[in-house]
Amino acid sequence: MGKTADLTVVQKTIIDTLHKEGKPQTFIAKEAGCSQSAVSKHVNRKLSGRKKMHNQPRELQPYEDSSFFSFFQVTDSKSRRGGRKGSTSSSSSSSSSVAPDPLSSMLDGTDPLSLFAAVSETPTLPHSISELGRKRKEKEEEVGSDFEPWSSKRGEILSRFTTTEKLSINLFMGSDKTSSPSSAVSEKVRTRLEELDDLEEGSQRELLNLSQQDYVNRIEELNQSLKEAWGSDQKVKALKIVIQCRKKKILHQNFFYPSKFVLITDILDTFGGLVYDRIWSMCADPHPLPESFSADDVNDTAKETCLNWFFKIASIRELVPRLYVEAALLKCNRFLTKSGIQETLQRLTAMIRGIGDPLVAVYARVYLCRVGMEVAPHLKDSLNKNFFDLLASFRQVHGESVQNLLVLQRVEIPIYLTLYSPAIHWILQCVAHRAPEVLLTEMMDRCKKLGNNALLLNSVMWAFRAEFVATRATDFIGMIKDCDEAGFPKHLLFASLGRSLSVADPPESERLSILNEAWKVITKVRSPRDYINCAEIWVEFTCRHFTKREVNTVLADIIKHITPDRAFEDAYPQLQSVIKKILTYFHDFSGLFSMEKFLPFLDMFQKDSVRVEVCKSIMEVFIKHQQEPTRDPVILNALLHICKTMHDSVNALMLDDEKRALSLLINGFIRMVSFGRDFEQQLSFCVEARATFCNLEPVIIQLIHTVNQLAMETRHVMKGNHSRKTAAFVRACAAYSFITIPSLTSIFSRLNLYLLSGQVALANQCLSQADAFLKAAVSLLPEVPRTISIEGKQRSSEPFLLDFINNFLSTLLVVPDHPEQGVLYLVRGLLNMVQDYTWEDNSDTKIRVYISALPLLAAMGQESYLYTIPKVDSNETLYGGDPKFIAEINKLCETLISQVLDHLKGLGRDEVRYLRRQGSLAFSLSGCLLAHGDLRNNKLNQLVVNLWNLSHKHGFCDTRTSVRTLEYIKHQAQQADMSHLSDVTARLSLQSRA
Repeated sequence: MGKTADLTVVQKTIIDTLHKEGKPQTFIAKEAGCSQSAVSKHVNRKLSGRKKMHNQPRELQPYEDSSFFSFFQVTDSKSRRGGRKGSTSSSSSSSSSVAPDPLSSMLDGTDPLSLFAAVSETPTLPHSISELGRKRKEKEEEVGSDFEPWSSKRGEILSRFTTTEKLSINLFMGSDKTSSPSSAVSEKVRTRLEELDDLEEGSQRELLNLSQQDYVNRIEELNQSLKEAWGSDQKVKALKIVIQCRKKKILHQNFFYPSKFVLITDILDTFGGLVYDRIWSMCADPHPLPESFSADDVNDTAKETCLNWFFKIASIRELVPRLYVEAALLKCNRFLTKSGIQETLQRLTAMIRGIGDPLVAVYARVYLCRVGMEVAPHLKDSLNKNFFDLLASFRQVHGESVQNLLVLQRVEIPIYLTLYSPAIHWILQCVAHRAPEVLLTEMMDRCKKLGNNALLLNSVMWAFRAEFVATRATDFIGMIKDCDEAGFPKHLLFASLGRSLSVADPPESERLSILNEAWKVITKVRSPRDYINCAEIWVEFTCRHFTKREVNTVLADIIKHITPDRAFEDAYPQLQSVIKKILTYFHDFSGLFSMEKFLPFLDMFQKDSVRVEVCKSIMEVFIKHQQEPTRDPVILNALLHICKTMHDSVNALMLDDEKRALSLLINGFIRMVSFGRDFEQQLSFCVEARATFCNLEPVIIQLIHTVNQLAMETRHVMKGNHSRKTAAFVRACAAYSFITIPSLTSIFSRLNLYLLSGQVALANQCLSQADAFLKAAVSLLPEVPRTISIEGKQRSSEPFLLDFINNFLSTLLVVPDHPEQGVLYLVRGLLNMVQDYTWEDNSDTKIRVYISALPLLAAMGQESYLYTIPKVDSNETLYGGDPKFIAEINKLCETLISQVLDHLKGLGRDEVRYLRRQGSLAFSLSGCLLAHGDLRNNKLNQLVVNLWNLSHKHGFCDTRTSVRTLEYIKHQAQQADMSHLSDVTARLSLQSRA
C-alpha cells in the first residue's frame, strides 16, 4: 500500500487526525496500517491541495446539458474495500468545462474529509462595517407570516397521500463492538468509522409487509430511538438511524412516497436540531452566543466538534443519504465560516443533479429548499437554481425510460404526476416568496418553452401572488388552452386560476371574457365531483364582478350537472360553500329570493343536518345585514319557510344550546317583520308564527312581546283615545297573550308575562283583561317550585319569587278594585298565597314580602297616588279617602307588623346565624316605618326605637347604612311639619359589636 490512491477513507481520516495532533509519521503508519511513504505522500498531497484551494477557490458550475440526469450507480461496500486502481487517472481526464461529479472528490484521493479539514484551516476575515449592515438587512428579509409554513403543508401531504400497499423498512440492529474508555484517540476514530461501515454490512434487518399505519409507527419508533440514543451519548448510533431512514427502496407506483418523505424528514429535522443544540451548548462557556453570532465568536472546541460531524457525514458512501444528512446539518455551517451556508447550498444543489430518478430528485430539492428557507431565506440564488434544475429534469418524466417503467408497473401518468404536485408547489412557493413581478413573467416564458407543461403551470399559479396572476389572467388562459390535457386536466388549471381571481381583480375589460372562457371548459367536465370542485371556486369570481343574472345562470348550470343520479348528495360541502359565497356578496334578499334558481338550489340540500346548517347561515346573514324592517312578501315567505325548516329539526335529543341558537335566529327574523300601520296584518303574522314555531319556547315568548308591543303602538297612534275598532284590536292582542302564555313550561316566564300583559292591558283601559292577567299570576304562585334549574344547576327559587312579588306589588297601586270583589281583593289574595306557600326552612322571604307590602299600603292611604295610568281611575278616585278604606288599610298593616314581630321573637336565640337574621329584619322594618309611618303615634314611635335598638344590639347591622339613615332622619326633622322626628333621632343611637 504505497500509493495514496490505495488508502481507504478510514485510513485517510486516521492519518489526518493523527497528523493534526503532531504525531510522527512512523506512529501514524502503524496506527493506519499502511507504509510510512504512503503517509508522507498523503500529507504532502493535502498540503499542496490546500495551497490550490487558497489560491484558486473551486466553484460548482450549473449544468446546461440534461445528460447528467442518468441513474447514478453506487458501488457496493465490498467493491470499495478492494481498492480503486486507476481512479485518479480516470477522474483527471474529465473535461474542465463540466462540473465535477459530486463524488469525484472521493475518487481522486482528495476525499471529503480532507476538503473539510482544508476549509477549517482557511482563515476567516474580520467583519467589516458593510458586512454588518448587510447582515442586518438579511435579518429583515427573513420569512414572514405571508409564507405558508411547512407544518401546514406537512399535514396536507400526510392526509392526501395514503396507500393500501404493503411497505418495508430497515431496522438498525446495533453493533456488538465495545471500546475501552482508555482507548487512544486514533482507536476511537477507527472504531467510529468502522461502526459506520457496519451499517452497510448487515447491521440492519428489513421488516416486510407493513401496513401504512405500521410504517408510521415504525418511523415514530425510530424517531424516539434517535432521541434516546442521543440522550445516552450514543452519537454514532443516532447517525446510523438517520442514514438508514434515507436508504429506502422507492418504487414509482407507491402513492405513499410523499408521505414517506415527510415522515423521514421529520427524523432528519430532529437529528439536525440535536446536533445544532449540542454545538451551541459548547459555545456557552463563558458566555452564550448571541442570535446574530459569527464564526469568529465560536470557540475551537465547538468548531472541532462541528467538523467532526461533517467528517462523519462525508464518509457516507451513498449519495442520497449523504446529501440529506448534510442538508439536515446545514445550519451548523454557521459555526465554521461566514459563507459556509451559501457554499454548501450551491454544492448540494449541484449534487442533486447526480440523482437519476426524477421523483427522488425533486423531493431532495424540496428538502434542501425547505432547510434553506429556514436557515437563510435571503439566499434566493440556490432556490432559483433548484427550480431551474427541476425544469430541466422534468423532461425525464415524459422520457422513454420513465414511461416504460410506468407501463410495466401499470401506473397512469396523471396519478404519477400527482406525486410531483406538493414538491413543485413548495419549491415554487420558496422561489416566489416576496419575489418581484418580473419573476412571474420569466416563469411563464420558461413554461412556454417546455410546451406549457400543465403541472408546472398549475404550480406557478398557486405560488405567485394573486395580484400578479390576476393581471395576466388572459395570458394564463391562453397557456392553459395550449396545454396537453392527457397528463393534467384543464379544469384543474382553471380551478387554480379561479383561486387567484377570487381574491384579486383582473382588468375590468377582460372579466366577462375570462368568465366565458373558463365556463366553457368547466361546463364540459363530465365527472360531477370534478365539476363542482371547479365551479365552486368560480362562483366567487362571478359574485364579485357580476350581477344576479350571471349568478343565476351559474346556479342553473350547477343544478343541471349535479341533479342527475342525486350527485348532490356527495357534494354538500361544495354546495354549502357556493351558498356562503353568494351570501357574502348579495345582501339584497328581495333580489336574492326572486332569483329563479336560488330556491331550487336550496332544494338540493336534502340531508336534514346540512339543510339546517344552510338555513342558519342564511338567517345569520339576514340578521346581520338587514337594516330596516321589511314587509316584502317574497322575503317573508322565503324566510318563513327557512325558519320552519330550522324549527322542524328540533327533537328530544337536541341540546339546549342548539335550541337557543335556533331560537335567536328565528327571533331575529320576527323582530325584522313590520307591516307598518297595518296592525291587523302584523297580528295575523304572529298567529301564523305561533302555530309554526310551537316547539321553541323562546320564540313563543318573543311573539308575546311582539303582540304586547303591537298593542302599545296602537295606543301611541290613538294617543290613548281608543275607538271602537282599536279597542277591539287591543283586546284581541290581550286575548292572544292570555291564550299563549299557559303553553310555556317555564313558570317564571309565565309569571312575568302575565304581569307584563296585565300592565299593557291596563294601559289600554282593558280593565277586565288586566284583572284576568293579574289573577292568573296570583293563582300560579303556589305552583312555583322551591328550586329551579339555571345553566344546569339547581338553585333556590325564593330570590326570583321575591323580585317578582315586589314588582307585582308596585303594579297593584294603580289597579282599581273590582266592584264585586271587595276592598283590596288583589292585595289580600296575594298575601294569602304568600301565607300558604311552602317556604324553605329557616327562610325569611315571607317576612320580607310582608315588609315590602307595607310601603304599598302606606301609598294607597294617600290622598293622591305617586303615579297613575291616564284614563284609568285608581283607588284614590274610587274611594276618595273614605275612612272605612283607610281603616281597612291600617288593619291590614297591623296584621302584617304583628306577623313580622312574632317572627323576630322566634329568632331571639343565642346563635349567631339567628341573631344576624333578626338584626337584618329588624333594621328593614324600622327603616320602612321611618319612611312610611306616622311617627306622631307614640306606639309606632316607640316601636321604631325598639326595632332600631334590636337591630344594633348584637352589632350585626351595617354601620355605614345606619349612619346614612340617621343623617337622613335628622335632615327631615328640620322641616316645619316634621319636627316630631327630632325626638325620634334623639332616641336612636349607634351601637357596635363588643
